[in-house]
Amino acid sequence: MKTRTLLILGVLAVSASAATGEVRLKIEGGRHVIYNDGPAKLRASEDWLAARMQKASGFDELIESSAREFSVDPKLVKSVMLVESGFNPAAISRKGARGLMQLMPETAAEHGVAMSNIHDPRQNIAAGTRHLSRLLAYYGGDLVKSLAAYNAGEGAVDRYGGVPPYDETQLYVRKTLAAYNGKSTLGGGFGKPSSETFRGLPSSEGKPVRWIRDERTNRVILTTKKSRPARLG
Repeated sequence: MKTRTLLILGVLAVSASAATGEVRLKIEGGRHVIYNDGPAKLRASEDWLAARMQKASGFDELIESSAREFSVDPKLVKSVMLVESGFNPAAISRKGARGLMQLMPETAAEHGVAMSNIHDPRQNIAAGTRHLSRLLAYYGGDLVKSLAAYNAGEGAVDRYGGVPPYDETQLYVRKTLAAYNGKSTLGGGFGKPSSETFRGLPSSEGKPVRWIRDERTNRVILTTKKSRPARLG
């Protein structure tokens, strides 16, 4: 039995490692706990992220429901989830972020999720989407600042006036934008020394994002255009 258990754990550990390159399995208090040492897909190429976004996940219906409730583009929620956890509801970062949307316990509590339910996909996605919606509102629809704050917190973004000079946060914003847009549209800032700070998109790209609802599909759309999209059909 012991040999079989060790074999199973070994297979699980290898499978998890192959899936993300950062996931590890640990036994705590007799329970198997899966850890990932940071956002799960930061090492993935932008092309891979864009391609993965085209495929269904097991959580698409929950994403759509929460996105509709909190007026956030479901593709943006899915992009955050992909980069944060690689769609792994059991993921725990070394900093203590948990679940699909990698919520810190205090953030989860702020949005009404108890620690005992933080890995529940429905509650985790709803809280993460609500948190993302709040950040978008706080930053007036600035997607770059909102994503940076999702990773590093509003305090860091406000302190530096944009994406803070943290390697992980800069890479996180770039990768999430790549998943969301099909490529990273973030101009400047990356490749600079960590002592320098990227403070926002160039004026030609730094238009505020607005929420509108498509009249035909009733879906929420994020856009920088002033005019409403043409009604189809």
